[in-house]
Amino acid sequence: MELFENIRREYEFGEGTIAGVARKLGVHRRMVREAIRDAVPAARKKPDRPHWKLKEFIPLIERMLEDDRKAPRKQRHTAHRIWRRLREEVPDAAISERSVRKYVRKRRVALGLMGREICVPQSYPWGREGQVDWYEAYADLGGERTCLQVFEMRSMAGGGSFHRAYPRATQQAFLEGHERAFARFGGVFHRLRYDNLRSAVKRILQGHRREETARFIAFRSHWRFEAVFCNPGVEHAHEKGGIEGEGGYFRRNHWVPVPQARDLEDLNEQLLAACYDDEQRKLDGRELTVGQAVLAERTHLLPLAEEGFDLAEVSFPKVDGLGRVKVRTNFYSAPIRAGLEVEAKVYSSYVEIWHEGRCVARHERSYSRLQEILDLEHYLDVLDHKPGALAGSKPLEQWRQKGRWPVSYDRIWERLMSRSGRQNGTRQMIELVRLGKTHGYEQLRLAVESALEMGSCDISTVQYLMTAGQLDRDRTEPIDVGLLSCYERPLPVLTDYDQLLVSPEVLS
Repeated sequence: MELFENIRREYEFGEGTIAGVARKLGVHRRMVREAIRDAVPAARKKPDRPHWKLKEFIPLIERMLEDDRKAPRKQRHTAHRIWRRLREEVPDAAISERSVRKYVRKRRVALGLMGREICVPQSYPWGREGQVDWYEAYADLGGERTCLQVFEMRSMAGGGSFHRAYPRATQQAFLEGHERAFARFGGVFHRLRYDNLRSAVKRILQGHRREETARFIAFRSHWRFEAVFCNPGVEHAHEKGGIEGEGGYFRRNHWVPVPQARDLEDLNEQLLAACYDDEQRKLDGRELTVGQAVLAERTHLLPLAEEGFDLAEVSFPKVDGLGRVKVRTNFYSAPIRAGLEVEAKVYSSYVEIWHEGRCVARHERSYSRLQEILDLEHYLDVLDHKPGALAGSKPLEQWRQKGRWPVSYDRIWERLMSRSGRQNGTRQMIELVRLGKTHGYEQLRLAVESALEMGSCDISTVQYLMTAGQLDRDRTEPIDVGLLSCYERPLPVLTDYDQLLVSPEVLS
């Protein structure tokens, strides 16, 4: 800029000619002409140098980029991945990652694989809108790597969030996640924005119209919020950009490294604690922290319903000849006579079986197909009549797999059979299992181990050991009789009656 000023000044008040100014200032005459034309220098042109080092690899890069146009959006090559593939396929390739990145970026723009749509910034009144979505994440539960589906809800005005993991993104988990999120925020948002989730949308109609599922309509009516659905397709994900950004932030900060937990409930406690930890941060352009905003927003939310919505999916199967009921695609045991109709309630993590107004069985829900989930307790009455079926039964096998049948049970079972015979010994073992049903299986295990240490295998011994603690009574403490002491009398002396032992002759 200063050089252009000197050229213009010299031309105006000094040399007066282009050649003279160029000669005096040591510049080219072309620059003098540019300075005379405009006081502001033109922007420099960046030369488009040929990628001569990449020349032999350009066909491979182009092929990868062309394949990306047909691949799913989240399974396309990154520039780093392209560079690594080139190094793997051509081991002696002397190319830098930086040069590959520059070329790939330029070609992606040309191929339409890059570029962002311009969006209009939105403002949200307190309590007006929340956004809901699912995302996938992995956690180590009990030392085993498990793929989970995570429900998330975000307040658009306050910035607070709620995350909860489930084995599957079922409708029961979807509705339960809502209720837990409402409890976390202390109220219900006036409007919730969704993708076109199967749990809520049965069919997409023209425009913004949707045919919603009956249970979601009932749930929405119960909690009194309005549901809004985004346009279908990945290209419309920006319509709920708040929850998309929240999912990315939460994954980067709380799912990395892969979290460790005893079970799913322990993991969800960690996730809830992480949601509260995030309340300490302050979002860009906002004066309040997330926690302060959540408290300020609470008074603008719809009040919570007095009672929760019945989240269960209900069916009415019949008990088959194997003492099972079929719920969805799996079989669950029930202690009900074969042929009777029962009520099955399916929740996100468990299944309940009801008969005549009471819950007769509760099982952990299985998300596999054609599985048998059997409880040995439900077959004890049948085994009384068929004791020989116990040893090879599936319910017993499942108890062994779950650790509910310790080694001490097998030891006392063997002793019972050796003393009383196979059938009678097995029946006595069934009676022992009934004691666990009444008094608790941990107490039964301790009592069985104690009886074996004493060398006994009698049922009455085990039962006494289980109930011995209940037989203890507090000792009566002496009390002060006070004024009643004046009524004390000496104890009678019985020695005078010894005279009756003397013979009559002596008395005479």
